[in-house]
Amino acid sequence: MSDVEHGPLRPESALRLVNGVLLPGFYGTRPPRWLLTAIGEGLAGVAYFAHNVPDPATAAALSAALHARRGDLIIASDEEGGDVTRLEAATGSSYPGNGALGRVDDPEVTERTARLIGHDLRRAGIGLNLAPVADVNADPDNPVIGVRAFGSAAPLVAVHTAAYVTGLQRAGVAACAKHFPGHGDTSVDSHLDLPQLDADLDLLRKRDLLPFAAAVEAGSRCLMTGHIRARPFGTAPATLNPEVTRLAREELGFTGVIITDALDMGAVARDPGFGEACVQAVRAGADLLCLGNPAAGQDESEYVTARDALLAALSTGRLSAERLADANRRNRELAHWITEAQSSRAEPEDDRSKQDAPELPLAVARAALLVRGDVRLASAPHVIDLRQQINHASGSRAPHLHRLLAEAFPGLTTTGAEQAGTALQGAADRPLVIVVREPHRDPGQEKLLRELLDRRPDAVVVLTGWPHAIPPQVANLVITYGSGRVNARAAVERLLGGS
Repeated sequence: MSDVEHGPLRPESALRLVNGVLLPGFYGTRPPRWLLTAIGEGLAGVAYFAHNVPDPATAAALSAALHARRGDLIIASDEEGGDVTRLEAATGSSYPGNGALGRVDDPEVTERTARLIGHDLRRAGIGLNLAPVADVNADPDNPVIGVRAFGSAAPLVAVHTAAYVTGLQRAGVAACAKHFPGHGDTSVDSHLDLPQLDADLDLLRKRDLLPFAAAVEAGSRCLMTGHIRARPFGTAPATLNPEVTRLAREELGFTGVIITDALDMGAVARDPGFGEACVQAVRAGADLLCLGNPAAGQDESEYVTARDALLAALSTGRLSAERLADANRRNRELAHWITEAQSSRAEPEDDRSKQDAPELPLAVARAALLVRGDVRLASAPHVIDLRQQINHASGSRAPHLHRLLAEAFPGLTTTGAEQAGTALQGAADRPLVIVVREPHRDPGQEKLLRELLDRRPDAVVVLTGWPHAIPPQVANLVITYGSGRVNARAAVERLLGGS
């Protein structure tokens, strides 16, 4: 039986077709009235952000309220582990992210870690995880991927992407490999502007597409397109580009749901604009539109803008009812898979994964550490944090290292810095800890790091990113491969003299 009415669509049928491709965010810990109305009118799902789920009990209660409105509603979130978490945004993730998992390089460990994350999501009522990151971090200057990737070698990233998909879906949570066709070899943050991927098709196939092919082979239910201009496919961003969708469908053989990256991001929200981007994404073959993380008071207007843009395009013939019906069908199949998977998969309490928590995540974070020199602190240190304070992907300042050090050393002092002399005020003869993430990307930060090391060569440098361009005069170094709470805990153990 066809999903499309014969003859002109009735308004309520058009509304359900349009709502059936939307995945809006909303503000707060209770479902607003507009959202409940939209769910009753066929909304495909919702996406949680940190402000929606400040703790596990609130998350579970919110999901129960939404599923009471409609049991097959797709509830999604970004729970990557490491630097990007929603459920543990307040405390930092208790799971190592991809960078640490790739550093340890044990696919079984990656699968087990993803399974643990999946069980946490299930308890919170979340059925779709917008993870794993399948990008190959080929450009050391990449400002937004970094340790969110498993590494810079395509075969390694492919193996761990497949393992992550397998573990997550064995827990009954749908996976979504991102950011197709690959955000790793770019030097612009798509939250702010449109990145350019200059790889030709041959390199794209050998490098960037390899992990996505592995994700498809592992049965990933979803792929997320990135806001990336890929040279082989012209000037349109991948999210709005039918050639990129065709690549996923025809070359990779992907039959599941294609989800957009958040459409409120600068790469597409500025040009062609938010509402128009929604229309172009569906026309290009996207099935589910992630609208993004709205500010307080703007969630309904963002949803209405997307909805009305699609309704207008449908009424004028720019967008066909058949294309919307096809997307609706895939989204319903995804919702059905989530329902069936969560009813048939073993409960966490009966699963081997219960035995892994919390020992496995900490063991991975410990094993991922790269340590050189004498990093033991004999007394309360002075901590200078040179990192960029806001990360657009995680929305976090990642203060977990500071918190844990303060617990261990009540007399610790901290500062940011603009000049070496100012930064060292108050340090006196205390041990010095300098925290950095990507000093090679910021000439001013790298210069300041070198000046600090010239004055205090005994300083311990804690690097939370990849080990690119660390100045050779760093004698005492701890690399964590991530900024999650568990990464910080492993680092602090070493600073306290642990082995």
